[in-house]
Amino acid sequence: MKSADPPIRIPMLLLIGLVSFGPLSTDLYLPSLPMIGERFAADPGQVQLTLSVFLAGFAISMLGYGPLSDRFGRRPILIGALAIYTVASIACMLATTIEALIVARFFQALGGCAGPVLGRTIVRDVYGADRSAKVLSTLAMAMALAPAIGPILGGFLTEAYGWTANFALLSFFGGVMLLAVFLQLRETNLHQDRNALRPLQFLANYRSLLRHRTYVGYIGVVACGYASIFSFISGSSYTLIEGLGLTPVQFGLCFSAVVLGFMTGSFLASRLHGRMETDRQIRLGTHVMLGGGLLAAGLAWAGVHSIASVTAPMAMVLVGCGLTLPNSMARGIGPFPRMAGAASALMGFVQMTGAALVGLFVGAFQDGSPHAMATAIALCGLGAAISYNRLIHPSAEPAPAG
Repeated sequence: MKSADPPIRIPMLLLIGLVSFGPLSTDLYLPSLPMIGERFAADPGQVQLTLSVFLAGFAISMLGYGPLSDRFGRRPILIGALAIYTVASIACMLATTIEALIVARFFQALGGCAGPVLGRTIVRDVYGADRSAKVLSTLAMAMALAPAIGPILGGFLTEAYGWTANFALLSFFGGVMLLAVFLQLRETNLHQDRNALRPLQFLANYRSLLRHRTYVGYIGVVACGYASIFSFISGSSYTLIEGLGLTPVQFGLCFSAVVLGFMTGSFLASRLHGRMETDRQIRLGTHVMLGGGLLAAGLAWAGVHSIASVTAPMAMVLVGCGLTLPNSMARGIGPFPRMAGAASALMGFVQMTGAALVGLFVGAFQDGSPHAMATAIALCGLGAAISYNRLIHPSAEPAPAG
């Protein structure tokens, strides 16, 4: 059967919900970070850990969910993972110390990461290597509504009901998605690998993936692109709320305006599919990311600290991310139909680990100014450009059969 007529139909709203677990779980409560610090008498570095630990949990569990879903299927793994997410979200809401919140966030990540990693894998299962890039671009454009709406909604909830209201909403979201997966998701893994969980096979799959130069290049672009986004996520609330005096609601509006850049880039990627080669789109995106990052850092270190000097360059960076991330994910995972789960998981692991480390850097040097955040964004743009130019562009290796 041709890939243009896939045998399994998955509701697009369900896929959007699955890939939205990451941005919703981080962006919704961003306006409440200063309030959380006040509530628990915690410094910015400790509050930042609620973000970095979440990414660490994402990274660790991604390595397991890929092979688990290759062995047992996507549906049962998703059901178990979303149950963990829902319970952990309730624990976040009930936390009475910053340490308890950090631990609960870790377990929230352990469950929530199954959504995006297996959501991308399901797209690969159903649409194949050729159509998955377009579908992922469409998903990315729709998914951008989560970080666009999340901070605005989180700002209103924080001002009206306090920081716990954000985690109450995440608990509800987790429960709804758990029910939706149970009722509407058909199994898409039609080639379950009985050896996927054997330690030697487990390591052999990852070793095989890392031997492919272009795959490593796509990982580098994805990791640097997401790390630049996370630099803004982790530093923007302190820069805009504490440094520039915005209210939580005003912060949410500014954050959402920046996210329009990602929606623009994702829309362009979707429209350019079939008209411009995918790797050319990725090259264009990395250059836009680098340009926006250098502009952000230049303005910050020149002492130009304003709402526009923070948000406008970051919107430019996100246009580049919208062009590069979905295309790089599809190009990286596409050549590995029998290891799609492992390929998606390894890419996600590097992506989240890199973002967590960058987040720790931004948190450690956070002083209310945009210096640390803007510097990290510029370095991430440089890393993405190097990954493309050194690993993807010069490579002519054929796609593997695995």
